[in-house]
Amino acid sequence: MAIDELQAIIQRCQILEEADFRGEDFNLFQVAGQKCLEDGYAAQLLEVVQNEKNKVVIKNMGWNLICPLVRCILVYKQEDDKREHCLKILDQLVQLCNAKELFLGLLEQIEQTSGEQVCQTVMLLLQPLQTVLFKLQNKKAYSVGLSLAMIMNQLTPLPVPYTKQQMQEDKLGLCQCCNAVVDFAKPFVNEVVKSMEKSSECNDMELKEELLKFCMKSLKYPLLTAQLEQLESIEDHPFRRFATEIIGILWDMREFIPLVFLHHKGRSPFWENEEFEDIERKNSADSLACLAYLMFVHYFGIDCFPMVFSPSYLLQRNMTHIEVLLKRTEESVLSKGLDLFESSLLRMEDNSLLHHYLEFSDFITVPQNLVKVMTLCPIEHLRKKSLNILQLFINKFDAEGKYTLFRCLLKTSNHAGVEGYIIQNIKDQIHLSLTKVCDNSWFTGHHLISLLDLVLLLPEGAETDLLQNSDRIMASLNLLRYLLIKDSEYDNQTGVWTMLAKIEQNFLKPLHVGLNMSKAHYEAEIKNKKENRREAHNSNTVCSVTVNGEKMPAMTTEMQLQVLHSALFTFDLIESVLARVEELIEVKIKAV
Repeated sequence: MAIDELQAIIQRCQILEEADFRGEDFNLFQVAGQKCLEDGYAAQLLEVVQNEKNKVVIKNMGWNLICPLVRCILVYKQEDDKREHCLKILDQLVQLCNAKELFLGLLEQIEQTSGEQVCQTVMLLLQPLQTVLFKLQNKKAYSVGLSLAMIMNQLTPLPVPYTKQQMQEDKLGLCQCCNAVVDFAKPFVNEVVKSMEKSSECNDMELKEELLKFCMKSLKYPLLTAQLEQLESIEDHPFRRFATEIIGILWDMREFIPLVFLHHKGRSPFWENEEFEDIERKNSADSLACLAYLMFVHYFGIDCFPMVFSPSYLLQRNMTHIEVLLKRTEESVLSKGLDLFESSLLRMEDNSLLHHYLEFSDFITVPQNLVKVMTLCPIEHLRKKSLNILQLFINKFDAEGKYTLFRCLLKTSNHAGVEGYIIQNIKDQIHLSLTKVCDNSWFTGHHLISLLDLVLLLPEGAETDLLQNSDRIMASLNLLRYLLIKDSEYDNQTGVWTMLAKIEQNFLKPLHVGLNMSKAHYEAEIKNKKENRREAHNSNTVCSVTVNGEKMPAMTTEMQLQVLHSALFTFDLIESVLARVEELIEVKIKAV
Protein backbone atom coordinates (compact mmCIF):
# COMPACT_ATOMS: atom_id res chain seq x y z
CA MET A 1 0.00 0.00 0.00
CA ALA A 2 1.35 3.43 -0.99
CA ILE A 3 0.82 4.98 2.44
CA ASP A 4 2.82 2.16 4.08
CA GLU A 5 5.69 2.74 1.64
CA LEU A 6 5.70 6.43 2.53
CA GLN A 7 5.66 5.66 6.28
CA ALA A 8 8.61 3.32 5.83
CA ILE A 9 10.65 5.94 3.98
CA ILE A 10 9.87 8.57 6.62
CA GLN A 11 10.77 6.23 9.50
CA ARG A 12 14.11 5.47 7.84
CA CYS A 13 14.82 9.18 7.41
CA GLN A 14 13.81 10.03 10.99
CA ILE A 15 16.98 8.47 12.36
CA LEU A 16 19.18 10.48 9.96
CA GLU A 17 20.53 13.97 10.40
CA GLU A 18 19.22 16.55 7.90
CA ALA A 19 22.64 16.79 6.27
CA ASP A 20 22.61 13.02 5.65
CA PHE A 21 19.46 13.05 3.46
CA ARG A 22 20.38 11.74 0.02
CA GLY A 23 18.94 12.48 -3.39
CA GLU A 24 17.58 8.95 -3.49
CA ASP A 25 15.58 9.64 -0.31
CA PHE A 26 13.98 12.71 -1.90
CA ASN A 27 13.03 10.71 -5.00
CA LEU A 28 11.53 7.83 -3.02
CA PHE A 29 9.57 10.27 -0.87
CA GLN A 30 8.19 12.08 -3.92
CA VAL A 31 7.18 8.86 -5.71
CA ALA A 32 5.50 7.40 -2.62
CA GLY A 33 3.70 10.67 -1.80
CA GLN A 34 2.51 11.04 -5.38
CA LYS A 35 1.18 7.46 -5.38
CA CYS A 36 -0.73 8.14 -2.16
CA LEU A 37 -2.46 11.10 -3.75
CA GLU A 38 -3.18 9.27 -7.01
CA ASP A 39 -4.62 6.27 -5.15
CA GLY A 40 -6.95 8.51 -3.13
CA TYR A 41 -5.17 8.40 0.25
CA ALA A 42 -5.19 12.18 0.76
CA ALA A 43 -6.67 11.90 4.27
CA GLN A 44 -3.96 9.46 5.40
CA LEU A 45 -1.26 11.62 3.80
CA LEU A 46 -2.61 14.62 5.70
CA GLU A 47 -2.19 12.70 8.98
CA VAL A 48 1.41 11.89 8.05
CA VAL A 49 2.17 15.53 7.26
CA GLN A 50 0.52 16.73 10.48
CA ASN A 51 2.38 14.21 12.65
CA GLU A 52 4.85 16.12 14.82
CA LYS A 53 7.39 13.27 14.59
CA ASN A 54 7.63 13.77 10.82
CA LYS A 55 8.23 17.53 11.03
CA VAL A 56 11.93 17.47 10.09
CA VAL A 57 11.41 15.13 7.14
CA ILE A 58 8.45 17.15 5.83
CA LYS A 59 10.41 20.38 6.25
CA ASN A 60 13.16 19.10 3.94
CA MET A 61 11.22 16.91 1.53
CA GLY A 62 7.63 18.16 1.60
CA TRP A 63 8.05 20.66 -1.23
CA ASN A 64 8.37 17.69 -3.63
CA LEU A 65 4.65 17.06 -3.11
CA ILE A 66 3.62 20.43 -4.60
CA CYS A 67 3.36 19.12 -8.16
CA PRO A 68 1.10 16.09 -7.48
CA LEU A 69 -0.90 18.13 -4.96
CA VAL A 70 -1.74 20.86 -7.48
CA ARG A 71 -2.64 18.27 -10.09
CA CYS A 72 -5.04 16.50 -7.72
CA ILE A 73 -6.64 19.73 -6.44
CA LEU A 74 -7.43 20.78 -10.00
CA VAL A 75 -8.91 17.35 -10.80
CA TYR A 76 -11.15 17.00 -7.74
CA LYS A 77 -14.51 18.78 -7.69
CA GLN A 78 -15.10 21.67 -5.31
CA GLU A 79 -17.24 19.67 -2.86
CA ASP A 80 -15.00 16.59 -2.81
CA ASP A 81 -13.51 15.79 0.64
CA LYS A 82 -10.26 14.67 -1.01
CA ARG A 83 -9.83 18.16 -2.46
CA GLU A 84 -10.26 19.64 1.01
CA HIS A 85 -7.63 17.26 2.38
CA CYS A 86 -5.22 18.24 -0.40
CA LEU A 87 -5.73 21.93 0.36
CA LYS A 88 -4.94 21.29 4.04
CA ILE A 89 -1.78 19.39 3.05
CA LEU A 90 -0.71 22.36 0.89
CA ASP A 91 -1.36 24.75 3.77
CA GLN A 92 0.67 22.52 6.11
CA LEU A 93 3.58 22.38 3.67
CA VAL A 94 3.59 26.19 3.45
CA GLN A 95 3.95 26.36 7.23
CA LEU A 96 6.61 23.65 7.56
CA CYS A 97 8.79 23.53 4.46
CA ASN A 98 11.97 25.42 3.67
CA ALA A 99 10.80 28.77 2.25
CA LYS A 100 13.36 28.96 -0.58
CA GLU A 101 12.67 25.44 -1.88
CA LEU A 102 8.92 25.89 -1.54
CA PHE A 103 9.12 29.22 -3.41
CA LEU A 104 10.89 27.56 -6.33
CA GLY A 105 8.41 24.66 -6.27
CA LEU A 106 5.40 26.99 -6.42
CA LEU A 107 6.91 29.05 -9.23
CA GLU A 108 7.69 25.88 -11.15
CA GLN A 109 4.02 24.88 -11.00
CA ILE A 110 2.91 28.27 -12.29
CA GLU A 111 5.49 28.11 -15.08
CA GLN A 112 4.46 24.62 -16.20
CA THR A 113 0.73 25.25 -16.33
CA SER A 114 -0.93 26.09 -19.64
CA GLY A 115 -4.23 26.58 -21.45
CA GLU A 116 -7.44 26.46 -19.45
CA GLN A 117 -5.64 25.62 -16.18
CA VAL A 118 -3.47 28.76 -16.06
CA CYS A 119 -5.90 30.96 -14.09
CA GLN A 120 -7.01 28.07 -11.85
CA THR A 121 -3.41 27.24 -10.96
CA VAL A 122 -2.42 30.87 -10.37
CA MET A 123 -5.42 31.58 -8.12
CA LEU A 124 -4.79 28.35 -6.19
CA LEU A 125 -1.13 29.21 -5.49
CA LEU A 126 -1.34 32.98 -4.90
CA GLN A 127 -2.02 32.72 -1.17
CA PRO A 128 0.69 30.08 -0.50
CA LEU A 129 3.14 32.05 -2.64
CA GLN A 130 2.40 35.27 -0.75
CA THR A 131 2.95 33.53 2.61
CA VAL A 132 6.26 32.06 1.43
CA LEU A 133 7.47 35.42 0.11
CA PHE A 134 6.94 37.00 3.53
CA LYS A 135 9.03 34.21 5.08
CA LEU A 136 11.97 34.82 2.72
CA GLN A 137 14.75 36.82 4.34
CA ASN A 138 17.09 37.37 1.39
CA LYS A 139 16.31 38.74 -2.06
CA LYS A 140 12.68 39.38 -1.18
CA ALA A 141 12.24 42.18 -3.74
CA TYR A 142 13.77 40.02 -6.47
CA SER A 143 11.51 37.09 -5.50
CA VAL A 144 8.37 39.26 -5.52
CA GLY A 145 9.35 40.62 -8.95
CA LEU A 146 10.07 37.13 -10.27
CA SER A 147 6.70 35.89 -9.00
CA LEU A 148 4.73 38.75 -10.58
CA ALA A 149 6.66 38.48 -13.85
CA MET A 150 6.06 34.70 -14.02
CA ILE A 151 2.34 35.12 -13.32
CA MET A 152 1.92 37.88 -15.93
CA ASN A 153 3.91 35.91 -18.52
CA GLN A 154 1.54 32.98 -18.05
CA LEU A 155 -1.59 35.15 -18.26
CA THR A 156 -0.49 37.19 -21.30
CA PRO A 157 -1.19 34.51 -23.97
CA LEU A 158 -4.81 34.19 -22.80
CA PRO A 159 -7.46 36.05 -24.85
CA VAL A 160 -8.92 39.05 -23.02
CA PRO A 161 -12.74 38.92 -22.71
CA TYR A 162 -14.06 41.86 -24.75
CA THR A 163 -17.85 41.72 -24.93
CA LYS A 164 -20.24 41.91 -22.01
CA GLN A 165 -21.17 38.24 -22.46
CA GLN A 166 -17.53 37.14 -22.53
CA MET A 167 -16.82 39.07 -19.31
CA GLN A 168 -19.85 37.59 -17.57
CA GLU A 169 -18.93 34.05 -18.63
CA ASP A 170 -15.19 34.53 -17.96
CA LYS A 171 -14.55 31.02 -19.28
CA LEU A 172 -10.83 30.96 -18.50
CA GLY A 173 -11.19 32.91 -15.23
CA LEU A 174 -8.97 35.78 -16.43
CA CYS A 175 -11.18 38.58 -15.04
CA GLN A 176 -11.19 37.01 -11.58
CA CYS A 177 -7.51 36.10 -11.75
CA CYS A 178 -6.30 39.61 -12.66
CA ASN A 179 -7.98 41.13 -9.63
CA ALA A 180 -6.68 38.30 -7.44
CA VAL A 181 -3.12 39.12 -8.58
CA VAL A 182 -3.62 42.77 -7.55
CA ASP A 183 -4.77 41.61 -4.10
CA PHE A 184 -1.65 39.41 -3.97
CA ALA A 185 0.57 42.45 -4.65
CA LYS A 186 -1.11 44.84 -2.18
CA PRO A 187 0.75 43.80 1.00
CA PHE A 188 4.07 44.44 -0.76
CA VAL A 189 2.78 47.81 -1.96
CA ASN A 190 1.91 48.64 1.65
CA GLU A 191 5.50 47.83 2.65
CA VAL A 192 6.80 50.32 0.09
CA VAL A 193 4.29 52.98 1.16
CA LYS A 194 5.24 52.62 4.84
CA SER A 195 8.90 52.88 3.93
CA MET A 196 8.21 56.08 1.98
CA GLU A 197 6.24 57.55 4.88
CA LYS A 198 9.17 57.03 7.23
CA SER A 199 11.71 58.64 4.93
CA SER A 200 11.69 61.05 2.00
CA GLU A 201 13.51 58.35 0.03
CA CYS A 202 12.14 54.82 -0.26
CA ASN A 203 14.29 52.25 1.55
CA ASP A 204 12.64 49.43 -0.42
CA MET A 205 13.67 50.85 -3.78
CA GLU A 206 14.18 47.42 -5.36
CA LEU A 207 10.71 46.28 -4.28
CA LYS A 208 9.20 49.50 -5.59
CA GLU A 209 10.88 48.96 -8.97
CA GLU A 210 9.52 45.42 -9.20
CA LEU A 211 5.99 46.60 -8.38
CA LEU A 212 6.32 49.38 -10.94
CA LYS A 213 7.28 46.78 -13.59
CA PHE A 214 4.16 44.81 -12.66
CA CYS A 215 1.96 47.89 -13.11
CA MET A 216 3.53 48.65 -16.49
CA LYS A 217 2.95 45.07 -17.64
CA SER A 218 -0.64 45.25 -16.42
CA LEU A 219 -1.25 48.40 -18.45
CA LYS A 220 -0.07 46.59 -21.58
CA TYR A 221 -1.95 43.39 -20.72
CA PRO A 222 -4.85 43.07 -20.13
CA LEU A 223 -5.82 46.76 -20.01
CA LEU A 224 -4.56 47.82 -23.46
CA THR A 225 -6.81 45.28 -25.18
CA ALA A 226 -9.67 45.23 -22.64
CA GLN A 227 -13.08 46.79 -23.15
CA LEU A 228 -13.25 49.56 -20.55
CA GLU A 229 -16.54 51.25 -21.43
CA GLN A 230 -19.13 51.10 -18.65
CA LEU A 231 -21.49 48.26 -19.59
CA GLU A 232 -25.11 47.84 -18.53
CA SER A 233 -25.93 45.02 -16.09
CA ILE A 234 -22.26 44.73 -15.05
CA GLU A 235 -22.06 46.58 -11.75
CA ASP A 236 -18.50 45.56 -10.89
CA HIS A 237 -16.76 45.76 -14.27
CA PRO A 238 -13.71 43.47 -13.74
CA PHE A 239 -11.27 45.42 -15.90
CA ARG A 240 -12.42 48.84 -14.69
CA ARG A 241 -11.85 47.60 -11.15
CA PHE A 242 -8.43 46.25 -12.18
CA ALA A 243 -7.56 49.60 -13.81
CA THR A 244 -8.62 51.46 -10.65
CA GLU A 245 -6.38 49.23 -8.52
CA ILE A 246 -3.34 49.67 -10.81
CA ILE A 247 -3.78 53.46 -10.86
CA GLY A 248 -4.14 53.34 -7.06
CA ILE A 249 -0.86 51.44 -6.70
CA LEU A 250 0.94 53.94 -8.92
CA TRP A 251 -0.47 56.84 -6.93
CA ASP A 252 0.41 55.27 -3.57
CA MET A 253 4.00 54.75 -4.73
CA ARG A 254 4.11 58.38 -6.04
CA GLU A 255 4.70 57.24 -9.60
CA PHE A 256 1.36 58.15 -11.19
CA ILE A 257 2.03 61.79 -12.15
CA PRO A 258 5.65 61.16 -13.26
CA LEU A 259 4.44 58.37 -15.55
CA VAL A 260 1.64 60.48 -17.05
CA PHE A 261 4.23 63.06 -18.12
CA LEU A 262 6.91 60.56 -19.09
CA HIS A 263 7.87 60.57 -22.76
CA HIS A 264 8.31 56.92 -23.76
CA LYS A 265 11.23 57.77 -26.07
CA GLY A 266 13.17 59.14 -23.12
CA ARG A 267 12.94 56.29 -20.62
CA SER A 268 14.53 52.97 -21.44
CA PRO A 269 16.87 50.79 -19.41
CA PHE A 270 20.29 50.11 -20.90
CA TRP A 271 20.52 46.85 -22.81
CA GLU A 272 23.65 45.60 -24.52
CA ASN A 273 21.39 43.71 -26.92
CA GLU A 274 19.64 46.23 -29.19
CA GLU A 275 16.75 43.82 -29.84
CA PHE A 276 15.97 43.65 -26.11
CA GLU A 277 16.17 47.44 -25.90
CA ASP A 278 13.67 47.82 -28.77
CA ILE A 279 11.27 45.36 -27.12
CA GLU A 280 11.53 47.18 -23.77
CA ARG A 281 10.95 50.55 -25.44
CA LYS A 282 7.89 49.26 -27.32
CA ASN A 283 6.42 47.66 -24.19
CA SER A 284 6.96 50.90 -22.27
CA ALA A 285 5.34 52.92 -25.08
CA ASP A 286 2.25 50.66 -25.09
CA SER A 287 1.91 50.87 -21.30
CA LEU A 288 2.24 54.67 -21.17
CA ALA A 289 -0.24 55.05 -24.03
CA CYS A 290 -2.75 52.93 -22.12
CA LEU A 291 -2.17 55.03 -18.99
CA ALA A 292 -2.90 58.22 -20.96
CA TYR A 293 -6.07 56.61 -22.33
CA LEU A 294 -7.26 55.64 -18.85
CA MET A 295 -6.53 59.12 -17.56
CA PHE A 296 -7.91 61.36 -20.31
CA VAL A 297 -10.73 59.24 -21.72
CA HIS A 298 -12.13 57.40 -18.68
CA TYR A 299 -10.76 59.83 -16.05
CA PHE A 300 -9.08 57.18 -13.88
CA GLY A 301 -7.00 59.11 -11.35
CA ILE A 302 -8.27 62.46 -12.62
CA ASP A 303 -8.89 63.66 -9.06
CA CYS A 304 -5.14 63.45 -8.45
CA PHE A 305 -4.21 65.30 -11.62
CA PRO A 306 -3.24 69.00 -11.38
CA MET A 307 -5.66 71.10 -13.46
CA VAL A 308 -3.13 73.73 -14.49
CA PHE A 309 -2.21 72.61 -18.00
CA SER A 310 -3.58 74.11 -21.20
CA PRO A 311 -5.53 71.86 -23.59
CA SER A 312 -2.91 72.44 -26.31
CA TYR A 313 -0.12 71.28 -23.96
CA LEU A 314 -2.05 68.13 -23.02
CA LEU A 315 -2.68 67.43 -26.71
CA GLN A 316 1.05 67.79 -27.38
CA ARG A 317 1.86 65.33 -24.56
CA ASN A 318 -0.73 62.84 -25.78
CA MET A 319 0.26 62.92 -29.45
CA THR A 320 3.14 60.50 -28.78
CA HIS A 321 0.71 58.04 -27.19
CA ILE A 322 -1.88 58.54 -29.94
CA GLU A 323 0.77 57.73 -32.55
CA VAL A 324 1.64 54.49 -30.74
CA LEU A 325 -2.01 53.39 -30.61
CA LEU A 326 -2.91 54.35 -34.20
CA LYS A 327 -0.09 52.20 -35.56
CA ARG A 328 -1.77 49.08 -34.16
CA THR A 329 -4.32 47.09 -36.15
CA GLU A 330 -6.36 45.44 -33.37
CA GLU A 331 -9.80 47.01 -33.02
CA SER A 332 -9.58 47.23 -29.23
CA VAL A 333 -6.25 49.12 -29.35
CA LEU A 334 -6.95 51.24 -32.46
CA SER A 335 -10.25 52.43 -31.01
CA LYS A 336 -8.41 53.57 -27.85
CA GLY A 337 -6.07 55.69 -30.00
CA LEU A 338 -9.04 57.33 -31.75
CA ASP A 339 -10.82 57.93 -28.42
CA LEU A 340 -7.70 59.51 -26.88
CA PHE A 341 -7.20 61.74 -29.94
CA GLU A 342 -10.84 62.81 -29.96
CA SER A 343 -10.90 63.46 -26.22
CA SER A 344 -7.73 65.59 -26.44
CA LEU A 345 -9.16 67.66 -29.32
CA LEU A 346 -12.59 68.21 -27.76
CA ARG A 347 -10.95 70.11 -24.89
CA MET A 348 -9.82 72.79 -27.34
CA GLU A 349 -11.65 75.63 -29.06
CA ASP A 350 -11.69 75.85 -32.85
CA ASN A 351 -8.88 77.90 -34.45
CA SER A 352 -6.95 77.95 -31.14
CA LEU A 353 -4.09 75.57 -31.98
CA LEU A 354 -1.07 77.54 -33.19
CA HIS A 355 0.69 76.50 -36.39
CA HIS A 356 3.97 76.18 -34.46
CA TYR A 357 2.77 72.81 -33.13
CA LEU A 358 3.24 71.37 -36.62
CA GLU A 359 6.97 71.67 -36.00
CA PHE A 360 6.61 68.67 -33.66
CA SER A 361 6.93 65.51 -35.75
CA ASP A 362 4.00 63.83 -33.99
CA PHE A 363 1.63 66.49 -35.31
CA ILE A 364 2.53 65.39 -38.84
CA THR A 365 2.78 61.62 -38.38
CA VAL A 366 -0.47 61.27 -36.40
CA PRO A 367 -2.76 62.71 -39.15
CA GLN A 368 -0.85 60.57 -41.66
CA ASN A 369 -1.59 57.50 -39.52
CA LEU A 370 -5.19 58.67 -39.26
CA VAL A 371 -5.39 58.73 -43.07
CA LYS A 372 -4.16 55.12 -43.13
CA VAL A 373 -6.96 54.15 -40.76
CA MET A 374 -9.49 56.01 -42.95
CA THR A 375 -8.34 54.22 -46.09
CA LEU A 376 -7.05 50.81 -45.00
CA CYS A 377 -8.90 49.78 -41.82
CA PRO A 378 -11.45 47.00 -42.58
CA ILE A 379 -13.75 48.12 -39.73
CA GLU A 380 -16.29 50.63 -41.04
CA HIS A 381 -17.17 52.47 -37.83
CA LEU A 382 -13.46 53.11 -37.14
CA ARG A 383 -12.97 54.47 -40.68
CA LYS A 384 -15.89 56.85 -40.21
CA LYS A 385 -14.70 57.91 -36.78
CA SER A 386 -11.18 58.61 -38.05
CA LEU A 387 -12.61 60.87 -40.78
CA ASN A 388 -14.57 62.85 -38.18
CA ILE A 389 -11.44 63.17 -36.01
CA LEU A 390 -9.37 64.39 -38.97
CA GLN A 391 -11.92 67.17 -39.51
CA LEU A 392 -11.85 67.96 -35.80
CA PHE A 393 -8.05 68.17 -35.95
CA ILE A 394 -8.19 70.53 -38.95
CA ASN A 395 -10.74 72.76 -37.21
CA LYS A 396 -8.52 73.30 -34.17
CA PHE A 397 -5.64 74.92 -36.09
CA ASP A 398 -5.23 78.59 -36.86
CA ALA A 399 -5.26 79.64 -40.54
CA GLU A 400 -1.54 79.08 -41.12
CA GLY A 401 -1.75 75.71 -39.39
CA LYS A 402 -4.63 74.62 -41.63
CA TYR A 403 -2.71 75.81 -44.69
CA THR A 404 0.44 73.88 -43.72
CA LEU A 405 -1.52 70.76 -42.84
CA PHE A 406 -3.39 70.82 -46.17
CA ARG A 407 -0.11 71.04 -48.09
CA CYS A 408 1.34 68.15 -46.12
CA LEU A 409 -1.69 65.85 -46.56
CA LEU A 410 -1.98 66.62 -50.28
CA LYS A 411 1.62 65.54 -50.75
CA THR A 412 1.58 62.44 -48.52
CA SER A 413 -1.91 60.86 -48.48
CA ASN A 414 -1.59 59.10 -51.86
CA HIS A 415 -5.34 58.54 -51.87
CA ALA A 416 -7.72 60.34 -54.24
CA GLY A 417 -10.60 60.26 -51.76
CA VAL A 418 -8.54 61.89 -49.02
CA GLU A 419 -7.13 64.46 -51.45
CA GLY A 420 -10.67 65.27 -52.57
CA TYR A 421 -11.69 65.75 -48.94
CA ILE A 422 -8.75 68.11 -48.30
CA ILE A 423 -9.58 70.12 -51.44
CA GLN A 424 -13.14 70.51 -50.17
CA ASN A 425 -11.69 71.86 -46.91
CA ILE A 426 -9.53 74.31 -48.87
CA LYS A 427 -12.67 75.51 -50.66
CA ASP A 428 -14.41 76.07 -47.31
CA GLN A 429 -11.49 78.16 -46.03
CA ILE A 430 -11.43 80.24 -49.23
CA HIS A 431 -15.15 80.85 -48.84
CA LEU A 432 -14.64 82.14 -45.29
CA SER A 433 -11.94 84.51 -46.57
CA LEU A 434 -13.96 85.83 -49.53
CA THR A 435 -17.09 86.39 -47.46
CA LYS A 436 -15.04 88.32 -44.87
CA VAL A 437 -16.09 85.97 -42.07
CA CYS A 438 -12.46 86.01 -41.02
CA ASP A 439 -9.47 88.03 -42.14
CA ASN A 440 -7.39 85.26 -43.65
CA SER A 441 -4.43 86.01 -45.90
CA TRP A 442 -3.42 82.35 -46.09
CA PHE A 443 -6.30 81.42 -48.40
CA THR A 444 -6.08 84.40 -50.74
CA GLY A 445 -3.32 85.93 -52.84
CA HIS A 446 0.13 84.43 -53.33
CA HIS A 447 -0.27 81.88 -50.51
CA LEU A 448 -3.35 80.43 -52.17
CA ILE A 449 -1.69 80.43 -55.62
CA SER A 450 1.06 78.21 -54.20
CA LEU A 451 -1.57 75.86 -52.76
CA LEU A 452 -3.60 75.79 -55.99
CA ASP A 453 -0.47 74.60 -57.81
CA LEU A 454 -0.82 71.36 -55.83
CA VAL A 455 -4.57 71.12 -56.40
CA LEU A 456 -5.20 72.09 -60.02
CA LEU A 457 -3.08 69.54 -61.84
CA LEU A 458 -3.21 65.89 -62.93
CA PRO A 459 -0.59 63.75 -61.16
CA GLU A 460 0.37 61.84 -64.32
CA GLY A 461 -0.76 64.39 -66.91
CA ALA A 462 -3.08 63.11 -69.62
CA GLU A 463 -2.15 59.51 -68.71
CA THR A 464 -3.56 59.85 -65.18
CA ASP A 465 -6.02 57.10 -64.23
CA LEU A 466 -9.14 59.29 -64.21
CA LEU A 467 -11.33 56.63 -62.62
CA GLN A 468 -8.89 56.06 -59.76
CA ASN A 469 -8.49 59.84 -59.24
CA SER A 470 -12.12 60.83 -59.87
CA ASP A 471 -12.72 62.08 -56.29
CA ARG A 472 -9.74 64.39 -56.44
CA ILE A 473 -10.54 65.61 -59.99
CA MET A 474 -14.19 66.37 -59.18
CA ALA A 475 -13.19 68.26 -56.01
CA SER A 476 -10.58 70.25 -57.98
CA LEU A 477 -13.07 71.14 -60.73
CA ASN A 478 -15.69 72.19 -58.18
CA LEU A 479 -13.11 74.37 -56.42
CA LEU A 480 -12.10 75.98 -59.70
CA ARG A 481 -15.74 76.57 -60.66
CA TYR A 482 -16.35 78.18 -57.26
CA LEU A 483 -13.33 80.49 -57.67
CA LEU A 484 -14.42 81.58 -61.14
CA ILE A 485 -17.93 82.40 -59.91
CA LYS A 486 -17.11 84.02 -56.55
CA ASP A 487 -13.89 85.90 -57.31
CA SER A 488 -14.35 88.44 -60.09
CA GLU A 489 -11.57 89.02 -62.60
CA TYR A 490 -11.40 92.64 -61.43
CA ASP A 491 -10.90 91.83 -57.71
CA ASN A 492 -8.84 88.65 -58.27
CA GLN A 493 -8.40 88.18 -54.52
CA THR A 494 -7.53 84.52 -54.93
CA GLY A 495 -5.13 85.05 -57.85
CA VAL A 496 -6.97 82.45 -59.94
CA TRP A 497 -7.29 84.80 -62.93
CA THR A 498 -3.56 85.47 -62.88
CA MET A 499 -2.71 81.78 -63.12
CA LEU A 500 -5.43 80.88 -65.65
CA ALA A 501 -2.97 80.02 -68.43
CA LYS A 502 -1.06 77.73 -66.09
CA ILE A 503 -4.27 76.03 -64.97
CA GLU A 504 -5.28 75.38 -68.57
CA GLN A 505 -1.85 73.99 -69.42
CA ASN A 506 -1.40 71.75 -66.33
CA PHE A 507 -4.99 70.76 -65.63
CA LEU A 508 -7.75 71.50 -68.14
CA LYS A 509 -6.03 70.48 -71.41
CA PRO A 510 -4.54 67.24 -70.03
CA LEU A 511 -7.94 66.45 -68.51
CA HIS A 512 -9.61 66.87 -71.92
CA VAL A 513 -7.11 64.53 -73.54
CA GLY A 514 -7.39 62.01 -70.69
CA LEU A 515 -11.19 62.01 -70.87
CA ASN A 516 -11.17 61.37 -74.61
CA MET A 517 -8.67 58.53 -74.24
CA SER A 518 -10.49 56.96 -71.28
CA LYS A 519 -13.94 57.17 -72.86
CA ALA A 520 -12.67 55.69 -76.11
CA HIS A 521 -11.02 52.83 -74.23
CA TYR A 522 -14.07 52.00 -72.12
CA GLU A 523 -16.48 52.30 -75.07
CA ALA A 524 -14.32 49.87 -77.02
CA GLU A 525 -14.35 47.49 -74.06
CA ILE A 526 -18.14 47.68 -73.85
CA LYS A 527 -18.40 46.97 -77.58
CA ASN A 528 -16.15 43.92 -77.24
CA LYS A 529 -18.08 42.60 -74.25
CA LYS A 530 -21.38 42.94 -76.06
CA GLU A 531 -20.04 41.19 -79.14
CA ASN A 532 -18.66 38.34 -77.06
CA ARG A 533 -21.66 38.15 -74.73
CA ARG A 534 -23.22 35.19 -76.52
CA GLU A 535 -19.98 33.19 -76.55
CA ALA A 536 -19.31 34.05 -72.92
CA HIS A 537 -22.87 33.02 -71.99
CA ASN A 538 -22.65 29.72 -73.88
CA SER A 539 -19.30 28.82 -72.32
CA ASN A 540 -20.21 30.27 -68.90
CA THR A 541 -17.07 32.42 -69.03
CA VAL A 542 -16.50 34.57 -65.99
CA CYS A 543 -13.89 37.16 -65.04
CA SER A 544 -11.63 36.44 -62.07
CA VAL A 545 -10.59 39.42 -59.92
CA THR A 546 -7.84 39.37 -57.27
CA VAL A 547 -7.54 42.10 -54.60
CA ASN A 548 -4.62 42.14 -52.13
CA GLY A 549 -3.85 38.53 -52.99
CA GLU A 550 -7.42 37.40 -52.24
CA LYS A 551 -9.59 36.05 -55.03
CA MET A 552 -12.88 37.93 -55.23
CA PRO A 553 -16.18 36.37 -56.39
CA ALA A 554 -16.16 35.76 -60.15
CA MET A 555 -17.71 38.45 -62.39
CA THR A 556 -20.14 37.53 -65.16
CA THR A 557 -20.18 39.42 -68.45
CA GLU A 558 -23.26 41.36 -67.28
CA MET A 559 -21.46 42.47 -64.13
CA GLN A 560 -18.43 43.52 -66.15
CA LEU A 561 -20.65 45.60 -68.46
CA GLN A 562 -22.25 47.24 -65.44
CA VAL A 563 -18.81 48.25 -64.11
CA LEU A 564 -17.78 49.64 -67.50
CA HIS A 565 -20.98 51.68 -67.82
CA SER A 566 -20.46 53.02 -64.30
CA ALA A 567 -16.98 54.20 -65.33
CA LEU A 568 -18.43 55.96 -68.40
CA PHE A 569 -20.99 57.68 -66.19
CA THR A 570 -18.14 58.99 -63.99
CA PHE A 571 -16.35 60.35 -67.08
CA ASP A 572 -19.55 62.05 -68.24
CA LEU A 573 -19.92 63.67 -64.82
CA ILE A 574 -16.34 64.99 -64.91
CA GLU A 575 -16.87 66.20 -68.48
CA SER A 576 -20.04 68.12 -67.57
CA VAL A 577 -18.29 70.01 -64.75
CA LEU A 578 -15.27 70.62 -66.98
CA ALA A 579 -17.56 72.07 -69.65
CA ARG A 580 -19.15 74.39 -67.08
CA VAL A 581 -15.68 75.59 -65.95
CA GLU A 582 -14.57 76.30 -69.52
CA GLU A 583 -17.84 78.10 -70.21
CA LEU A 584 -17.28 80.36 -67.19
CA ILE A 585 -13.73 81.15 -68.34
CA GLU A 586 -14.92 81.96 -71.86
CA VAL A 587 -17.75 84.22 -70.68
CA LYS A 588 -15.50 86.15 -68.27
CA ILE A 589 -12.74 86.59 -70.85
CA LYS A 590 -15.23 87.83 -73.45
CA ALA A 591 -16.67 90.27 -70.92
CA VAL A 592 -13.22 91.67 -70.23
